[in-house]
Amino acid sequence: MFCEYDLHSHSTASDGTLSPGDLVNRAANAGVRVLALTDHDTTAGIEEALSAASSCGLVLIPGVEISVTWNKHTVHIIGLNVDHDNRTLQLGLRELRRFRDWRAKEIAERLEKAGIAGAYEGALAHSNGTLVSRTHFARYLVEQGLASDERRVFKHYLVKGKPGFVPGQWAELAQAVEWIHDAGGVSVVAHPARYKMTRSKLRRLFNEFAELGGEAIEVVSGSHSRDDYFTMAKHAGDFGLQASAGSDFHSPDNPWIEFGQLPLLPDNCRPIWSDWMIETATSNIRKAV
Repeated sequence: MFCEYDLHSHSTASDGTLSPGDLVNRAANAGVRVLALTDHDTTAGIEEALSAASSCGLVLIPGVEISVTWNKHTVHIIGLNVDHDNRTLQLGLRELRRFRDWRAKEIAERLEKAGIAGAYEGALAHSNGTLVSRTHFARYLVEQGLASDERRVFKHYLVKGKPGFVPGQWAELAQAVEWIHDAGGVSVVAHPARYKMTRSKLRRLFNEFAELGGEAIEVVSGSHSRDDYFTMAKHAGDFGLQASAGSDFHSPDNPWIEFGQLPLLPDNCRPIWSDWMIETATSNIRKAV
């Protein structure tokens, strides 16, 4: 059996390769019943995704993945079931996108100094034209034959100590949780096993997140191992947090992160959707009262 909820995915509104509509259809065809579109620092794809969901019998959860700087680490906080027109949320996301735009140009300048010309224009060509991420640079560098895949681009060009690295200055953790709550949503720490933190530091993150009113940890993720599922489930229980599941789907070119393959949450978890009432594919979910 697989989990019919997939609460983490990306479209061309940020760094995915499928349009919001095509993303929804692919998820539905894979058997996903409830999908969250959680593009990086933008909700621009939500309306198209909602329209597609109403046509294919899938429930679409409006979401977003917010970039956060916490103790010199970049972490991602997902907002689920947000009002994507909320002013507080949109003002915060707008500032993050402004930083993204500056960072993209700075990355290009640093790559040019390392002998790689035209990187900004190349990355822009792989994007939607409004949000340029490191993933778009990675696709361009693969296209130029400078690496065999995107992972190698990050390893050799875009991480700390490499020529195209630019440190992020993102939202504070408290800000991200506040924006999500102000928009009526619930907050989730995305793919926590991916962060290069010691166990004690990761638990400090979870503790602070819980104290701020954060709701859940992404226990099952497309980038987590089976052992990670149970480790994160234990952390969730320790801090009174619920559990979420999401593939973090970006592209059909990454078959190891695909729709319809997420396992069920461990038995000791309380799913974040346990107190949601799902009515029809044309209406948002809402919390049980």
